Amino acid sequence: MTATLSPSAQQVQNKLADLGYPNQVVEMSDSTRTAAEAAQAVGCGVEQIAKSILFKAGQSGKAIMVVTSGINRVDEKKVRSLIGEPVKKADADFVRLQTGYAIGGVPPLGHANPLLILVDQDLLKYEEIWAAAGTPFAVFKLTPAQLVQMTSATVADVRVIVAQL
Repeated sequence: MTATLSPSAQQVQNKLADLGYPNQVVEMSDSTRTAAEAAQAVGCGVEQIAKSILFKAGQSGKAIMVVTSGINRVDEKKVRSLIGEPVKKADADFVRLQTGYAIGGVPPLGHANPLLILVDQDLLKYEEIWAAAGTPFAVFKLTPAQLVQMTSATVADVRVIVAQL
């Protein structure tokens, strides 16, 4: 962990403070780019990582963020039924344009543009979760209730159901 935050991580810390949240952004010496890396760096289960994935609506071009559990894949058909139009995973340029952050460090709040945000209902199972904080090395701990509140998100079933054999 570092004492002084990088500019992108500090931006997330400032947004948390502006919204009145006491959560602290930490920058790790190890990468937190993927859910598995983040879980290892903070010492929690991969399922407790809130990964932010940006989609682009096919007709309107709107940005839709899905914040899902680190062990889940997003079911694009479920997202489509929730927003009323097809979606596709956003490319890196669209992600940066809409959020102000690069893939691997996109936080669930403090974006460059307003986003429609959906939160995976599976995240509500955990007492605490961890989210990206602006860089591939920065994260912050929060509760699922804080996540929903700070993002004004809709909680939904967005995960791919994997058949059990």
